Amino acid sequence: MSEIVYLRMKKNVELTGLQTVQLRHIALLSTISNHKHDLEKITLYRISKEDRNIVIIDSFLVIDHLNRLYPDLEFQLLGPNQTIIRITKQKKAPSIIIVSFVWLLLFIGTAMTIMNFHYDVSMQEVQQKLHYLLTGEYDEYPLWIQIPYSFGLGIGMLLFFNHWFKKRFNEEPSPLEVEIFNYQQDLDQYVSYYENKLNDNKPIH
Repeated sequence: MSEIVYLRMKKNVELTGLQTVQLRHIALLSTISNHKHDLEKITLYRISKEDRNIVIIDSFLVIDHLNRLYPDLEFQLLGPNQTIIRITKQKKAPSIIIVSFVWLLLFIGTAMTIMNFHYDVSMQEVQQKLHYLLTGEYDEYPLWIQIPYSFGLGIGMLLFFNHWFKKRFNEEPSPLEVEIFNYQQDLDQYVSYYENKLNDNKPIH
């Protein structure tokens, strides 16, 4: 009876530069066979400049290649049917000038958005009327309402995004993280189909 090798393809892998892709890079192996170390070092693909930034390794081609090399072993696939390899360039340290410019741009844009929203809904008039209902007096600038409201707005944004720089308040993902995850899932599904050479790719018009 042939020994069984369980093969679990990784869904996403990031590799830097032009290099050879070994089985250990794109899959996890589980077996009692003595060939496990040799299997993990098998070269499956060589990344070239023509690959640009994405390569799809299909499990069918992997198993077919392994069967030719080790006909005495039985390979069983678990998990995803292909691995998406994203080829990344060497990451450089971000420029302080660029980071400062982007931060300033986002700060001004956010401030303008909040101010325009408050102007559209007449927030100052609402706070003035709220002050009048609670105290019976008219005040053009009810600071005892406006100041806590301003702090609450900032604290509410922090709680909504569930982050303070790199610190997370709890393990629950923020709505933004969920949306990014869903977008990445859709993108991976699209790439898996249209970049996989085994599929009958049809151009989209």
